Amino acid sequence: MSNAANIHPIFDRVLPRADKEARLGQRGQVIWLYGLSGSGKSTLAIALERRLHAEGFATQLLDGDNIRTGLNRGLGFSDADRAENIRRIAEVAKLHAHAGLVTLCSFITPLRSLRASAREIIGPADLLEVYVKASFATCAQRDPKGLYAKAAAGGVGQFTGKDSAFEEPAPAADSSEAATLVIDTEAASPEACLARLHAAVLPRIRLFQS
Repeated sequence: MSNAANIHPIFDRVLPRADKEARLGQRGQVIWLYGLSGSGKSTLAIALERRLHAEGFATQLLDGDNIRTGLNRGLGFSDADRAENIRRIAEVAKLHAHAGLVTLCSFITPLRSLRASAREIIGPADLLEVYVKASFATCAQRDPKGLYAKAAAGGVGQFTGKDSAFEEPAPAADSSEAATLVIDTEAASPEACLARLHAAVLPRIRLFQS
């Protein structure tokens, strides 16, 4: 069992974040894309990473299904497991940002409380929240993984949007989610969505602004 008295962090002695960012020529940042399954989160994250890589940026992509095969293998979809899933991902993303990497996260993150938890861990200055918007009906029609068909047949429990709630970002002006970038994949082409996301990310990761 861990004992806090036996833990001695060395945060004050590790190589400073600024030195790592200067070596990479970029600012560390977490781009957190969330939305229903099939909304286009992973497609956008993959396309953005490829574009940023071509432009010379060092990136890392964290995707829901990939993470659940390793770091978060064994976690289910109960409220407690969802919270732990997001907590672990946020802590990893924070480490990557402090190493100067541009970290792209693609996770459903259905509840405002889960997004608030990630925001608290990572810190607002290092986080761009992106709501990849698409209706349940549209996502069910796309159904790239066949999950909506399985859920309709009762083969997937606690399915987000059907059995488990999905909360859109709070609209209130004083909400911490007010600065969320909304990308509607029903209203715009994949190319237009990528262009809008790229335009929002670039000023946040450039070390020297032109």
